[in-house]
Amino acid sequence: MSTSEHGHRSNRELNRLAITATVHCLTGCAIGEVLGMVIGTALGWGDVPTILLAIGLAFVFGYSFTVVPLLRSGLALGAAVSIALAADTISITVMEIVDNAIMLLVPGAMDAGLDNGLFWGALAVALAVAFVVTVPVNRALIRRGKGHAVVHRLHD
Repeated sequence: MSTSEHGHRSNRELNRLAITATVHCLTGCAIGEVLGMVIGTALGWGDVPTILLAIGLAFVFGYSFTVVPLLRSGLALGAAVSIALAADTISITVMEIVDNAIMLLVPGAMDAGLDNGLFWGALAVALAVAFVVTVPVNRALIRRGKGHAVVHRLHD
């Protein structure tokens, strides 16, 4: 589907694709975020190294959820990585900014232990808000033939 054809999708179709793309992004980000927060908290790291680990892992898992299926479809590694970077970078970045900002804004959330409901509650709220903020970002990207529209062109 050409870029101009993406502009003619119905609002319903754009919303569906944006939600699907954001769920995809949230899955990778959530795995990376939770793993990074758990590792950093368990090791007693401070906020900055814990958040940097969580962000790094969120990007790794987020990109891998695009790269692996593309590799399975027969695409070369370089092409798959290039498509993942184009499709996911903005979405993951927005999600990471929002969820980490919320974790830092909730008093005591970053210092709460893994056995503390505050930690898990704040992380759940942070990811939920990040999802809501990222859906319109993905919608705008897809409408312009960017973001996950790049991946969808391979499947159309």
